[in-house]
Amino acid sequence: MERTLKEFERLLVIMDELRLKCPWDKKQTMESLRYLSIEEVYELSDAILEKEPENIKKELGDVLLHIVFYAKIASEQASFQMYDVINSLCEKLISRHPHIYGDVRADDEEQVKRNWEQLKLKEKGGNKTVLAGVPSSLPALVKAMRIQEKAKASGFDWDNKSQVWDKVKEELDEFQDEVQQGLDNKEKIEAEFGDVLFSLINYARFIAINPEDALEKTNKKFIKRFTYLEQQSAIDGLKLDEMTLEQMEAYWQKAKHL
Repeated sequence: MERTLKEFERLLVIMDELRLKCPWDKKQTMESLRYLSIEEVYELSDAILEKEPENIKKELGDVLLHIVFYAKIASEQASFQMYDVINSLCEKLISRHPHIYGDVRADDEEQVKRNWEQLKLKEKGGNKTVLAGVPSSLPALVKAMRIQEKAKASGFDWDNKSQVWDKVKEELDEFQDEVQQGLDNKEKIEAEFGDVLFSLINYARFIAINPEDALEKTNKKFIKRFTYLEQQSAIDGLKLDEMTLEQMEAYWQKAKHL
């Protein structure tokens, strides 16, 4: 703990020095850092998916730098200090865990989640709905996951995964019906396709699969195989845009065994 506190203090001192002396750091605002922060979080996500401890450590440091940076800017504006951020977090964690710091019982993870959502609503004065806590700027797939999790925490959920799978099949049938009627009504087809995705995400939750992670792993797998197809066909003297699908498929099958 002593070493951690020492290094954190060192980071704060470095941040002070950068704001005073570095032209780039002096120029930054919360708004200019915002998109960079989003990028850093995605880079951390990539490192976690790749299971690379060194990169995870590095990306965690980058995220921490941004947190310290925002707090430094806020202190210059007399809005709040770094210790305010930490204190606020500590107080929230204590209040949101009454089963640890109070006399509330929570015998399993689901009860903890339900308590958390109820406490969040209470803190906001009860003027907002459960789903109001889902950031509107979240990517659609992640947003669907959070919507379903919050609905579940309020008791609104299916009883078992077979019911959810039946819903997936129902939505697929409705989507296919709209497609077969013709592609003219794009709005209805799009709506039904959205329902298919939402129901699949729901099913993934029931079988303990993170759909965001699953899709990203498939993205990476596709990139790896397609890159092999591009590079190996070029080595063999073939041009991708002149190859037949049969030729591409042959390389693709080889890429599966890498």
